[in-house]
Amino acid sequence: MTLARAVPAPSGPKKVKTVKVVDSETGAEMAELPVLTGTVGADVIDVRTLQAQTGLFTYDPGYTATASCESKITYIDGDKGELRYRGIPIEQLAEHSDFLEVCHLLLYGNLPIGGEKEAFAKGVTYHTMLHEQVNFLFRGFRRDAHPMALMVGLVGALSAFYSDSSDVDDPEQRAIASYRLIAKMPTIAAMAYKWSIGQPFVYPRNDLGYAENLLHMMFAVPCEPYQVNPVVARAMDLMLILHADHEQNASTSTVRLAGSSGANPFACIAAGIACLWGPAHGGANEAVLEMLEEIGTPNRIPEFIERAKDRDDPFRLMGFGHRVYKNYDPRAKIMRETCHQVLDELGVRDEAQLKIAMELEKIALDDPYFVERNLYPNVDFYSGIILSAMGIPRTLFTAVFAVARTIGWIAQWSEMHTDPSQKIGRPRQVYSGETERDFVPVDQRG
Repeated sequence: MTLARAVPAPSGPKKVKTVKVVDSETGAEMAELPVLTGTVGADVIDVRTLQAQTGLFTYDPGYTATASCESKITYIDGDKGELRYRGIPIEQLAEHSDFLEVCHLLLYGNLPIGGEKEAFAKGVTYHTMLHEQVNFLFRGFRRDAHPMALMVGLVGALSAFYSDSSDVDDPEQRAIASYRLIAKMPTIAAMAYKWSIGQPFVYPRNDLGYAENLLHMMFAVPCEPYQVNPVVARAMDLMLILHADHEQNASTSTVRLAGSSGANPFACIAAGIACLWGPAHGGANEAVLEMLEEIGTPNRIPEFIERAKDRDDPFRLMGFGHRVYKNYDPRAKIMRETCHQVLDELGVRDEAQLKIAMELEKIALDDPYFVERNLYPNVDFYSGIILSAMGIPRTLFTAVFAVARTIGWIAQWSEMHTDPSQKIGRPRQVYSGETERDFVPVDQRG
């Protein structure tokens, strides 16, 4: 298994000009720094020599104004509401592609040609089973353990079962690990769900597609046949596409940071899952359902709309607006149409939470307060509704997100290992603690 037709390693952004750092008090020039440009997006100031020239370094909590790496995988323009995988707009991929084809695109840099798509799909499909001894690990978890707790532990444990693909310096082993992680993540997520409800594990089937297999392993039982609804399967496949990668978000940056130390791929992805578990990241669609529960009935919606507009009220409408997108989230436009298709197919529009959600959507799209502030429903708003309509429990939402994002994590991890400028991550800090002081013996402390 090799990375045939893989996109070239990052070659480095081009220098376009320089900027000077000047002392505001004396007017003296302190440093001259190059300005670099990529193929699209804002130029960046290269500060790698700043400390050597000035004795200073930058302060950027959350790294929101810092490019931590060069990447050719995903591009976002938040002001325009654009998202592209390897240059292809997400709208085109959602309309014409499927998840495994998108996986090939993100991992290799190209859409598959000829027999590559079939070969890639087969390579993933025939890695979906887990080592049988992994089943025994579940016995160490409580039945009511959160599925993400299981996923963090089980994915990290894969390094103990598949040590033959843990050499990060070997391209062949990196490729095998990539296939294994993409393939086994749905199996692990489904097993985590089955464990939580006391049902027997359902093994993957090689005759089913990726999204179909995930749904089958979650909802089938051994005592009767289970037929995957094609509308639901397509919606799941689409959801996986839309969540496959999103540039240098918190969990992706975590995977890269862990990978920069040379950690094995299973440990790196487990770190990404742990980060995704946070409610400020992967738990947003869970928060949408919790908000709908708090609202309770459609006639209370006006009350909560007014609370959302009140700056002194801590209540916030979850699932509206986005930190990156200052325009409509392009993924939300796609998910909105899919959401309504699923609700119609499953006949669940009249359920209380979904009625509240649809009424909220209508108000947010029409109310000048929300429109003027670009507080449109985002992808988390619709994905939470769809997953709930499918019968997937709220605690499993983030696990499904992890299944989708695994390809983004592994593509970023693979790219990192071909980048000649890659270094072990080592952020700096502004120290504001005690200055030097002497140790005081215990009998002299007062």
